[in-house]
Amino acid sequence: MNYTLNQLRVFQKVAQNQSITKASEELHLTQPAVSIQLKNFQDQFPIPLTEVVGRKLYLTQFGKEIAVAVERILNEVYAMNYKTLEYGGKLAGRLKISVVSTGKYVMPYFLSGFMELHPGVELVMDVTNKSSVVEHLENNAVDFALVSVLPNHLKVDTIKLMENHLYLVGSPHVVGSPKKPTLKNLDKAPLIFRENGSATRMAMENFLKKRQIEVSKKIELTSNEAVKQAVLAGLGYSIMPLIGIKNVIKTGDLQVHPMKGLPIKTNWNLTWMASKRFSPVAQAFSEYILAEKQNIIQTRFKWFEEYPNSID
Repeated sequence: MNYTLNQLRVFQKVAQNQSITKASEELHLTQPAVSIQLKNFQDQFPIPLTEVVGRKLYLTQFGKEIAVAVERILNEVYAMNYKTLEYGGKLAGRLKISVVSTGKYVMPYFLSGFMELHPGVELVMDVTNKSSVVEHLENNAVDFALVSVLPNHLKVDTIKLMENHLYLVGSPHVVGSPKKPTLKNLDKAPLIFRENGSATRMAMENFLKKRQIEVSKKIELTSNEAVKQAVLAGLGYSIMPLIGIKNVIKTGDLQVHPMKGLPIKTNWNLTWMASKRFSPVAQAFSEYILAEKQNIIQTRFKWFEEYPNSID
């Protein structure tokens, strides 16, 4: 048998995602390239590693055992690379962060300076839904998580990064009525929600509940980007974080609708389990955030602080 590190990395990503498409996206390879590497790896075994049921790819029991071995081998390879850098006096290792979907507009700006200071650090950042982020945190699968609402069933420590402001927005070409939503007619407006469990969904529902607004027409979508595209298309209105829509507001493709009680204000929190034992990399990153977060906010998010914080 003659495995290559490239084949091991490809199989690891396919096993983690149970999808050639998602593996190709994470590896920045074409789907045919991933399929070829997977086939070359499979050809070295007499027993199938994967199977397709109902057009979905699954690992066989043998494939699951091989995936565990591959994970162990690649971790040893990474450890050798890190040790080499450490002997050269450089900080080295993996930094693993799980980020809720809207956090993709925030977290990279708090990472770029740290990664530039420490080129020996390998970043693994997973952008996913809130329930998966909390699961990663609970299972000790990551060093940090970025959330706007803290999980109340877990003992966590946290650093508040910056405020998160949510506004009611809509397209100038929204389908149906009303064209100018107010507290009095919002119950007649088509409203677009995130999925259950989303912090944005919770904030929007709390806003409506406090004002006793019963929604007559409701659309539910599973990502912030999907909601944004639906609002841009004129399907309805939504309460959305400013951080992900500022550019389309500037162009006029989306409009902020002033309303008493808005914006809703929460915080982006860098969170970790209270019992977590930091690696040298995780410890260095937490210290970097504490020292640099205000400077990052002032230089990277100046536009955000200048945006109206309240509407009477």
